[in-house]
Amino acid sequence: MDMDYKTYKKYADAHALKSNLWLNSLKAFAVGGVICMFGQGLIALYKAFGMAPDDAGALCSVTLIFLTGLLTGAGIFDKLAKHAGAGTLVPITGFANSIAAPALDNKAEGLVTGLGSKLFVIAGPVILFGTLAAAVYGVIYYIYTLFA
Repeated sequence: MDMDYKTYKKYADAHALKSNLWLNSLKAFAVGGVICMFGQGLIALYKAFGMAPDDAGALCSVTLIFLTGLLTGAGIFDKLAKHAGAGTLVPITGFANSIAAPALDNKAEGLVTGLGSKLFVIAGPVILFGTLAAAVYGVIYYIYTLFA
């Protein structure tokens, strides 16, 4: 079947799922807000137990990563993400899910070739280019401070 661009576009538009932009945006905002409120609640709880603010923030991050991994493994996080959309991509929970999900999908291949090798399939490029961008920025900043 050979189609030109216009024919394909018409075909794709006719078969594409329609989404309610306003409702999806509202759900993403609400779920993302609840995740952030939960994180703030964890920080307040940890501070109430006498932790320093920096330590409470670090433990909050660890707790959110752990809970996201646990919920991803149980299949709950994906169901939440199906309805909440981008709201679950609050940076720390989205990152934890992007590591856990591919690893779980390939666990049948074994501990090393499945789980271990697929752990950073999605997150790996983010880490790589984030680190590269930070290094380039660091060099630019260093050069700037030499002449400033």
